[in-house]
Parts: sequence; C-alpha cells; structure tokens
Amino acid sequence: MLGYYVVFITTPVDKAQEIANYIIENKLGACVNVVPEVSSIYWWKGNIERDKESLLVVKTSAQKFKDLLEGVKSIHPYTVPEIIALPIVAGNEDYLKWIDDSIA
Repeated sequence: MLGYYVVFITTPVDKAQEIANYIIENKLGACVNVVPEVSSIYWWKGNIERDKESLLVVKTSAQKFKDLLEGVKSIHPYTVPEIIALPIVAGNEDYLKWIDDSIA
C-alpha cells in the first residue's frame, strides 16, 4: 500500500475555490474540503497578524505530495503559504483505494 497524506493549506478566502479546483483538475488530490473561513493569528515579519482565511483539507498520496506542493506554490498568492502534510496512519481501505483511483 502506498502512503497517504492529509494536507492543510490556508488561503485567502477569495482564492480557496480556485486553488481547490486547481488541485482536483490536476489530480494532485482526490478530495479537497474547503472550510470557508477560519480565524488565523500568526507571526509575520516580527508582528502578530490576525486574518480571516480559508482552510483546504486535501487527501492525497505520498507520491503526489511534491507535485501538490510545487503546483500550489506556483499559484498561491502568499509569499510563504502553509502547506503541511500529516500522514494517514490508518483508514478505510476502500477510501484509500479510492484516493489512488482518483489521482491515477
């Protein structure tokens, strides 16, 4: 079995659907959940910032992660976008197979 990831990507609210569509259309992920708005508080250039962002939750294979990372960075408006992957350590085998089939 291949490895699988859940990938978190924050985006400007007005770019979430565009980036999600890019991921699916390019088969970089099998599914993208778009959480329309999250409140983010973070350090940037020595200051505490507060923003409304969208959160993308992407399900993909370990094989596709590098392409997902590079592709999203190429269209993402942030200088340093959050793109972090967490390994799926267990899951519904039928769902994991569906991930493979969807991004093949």
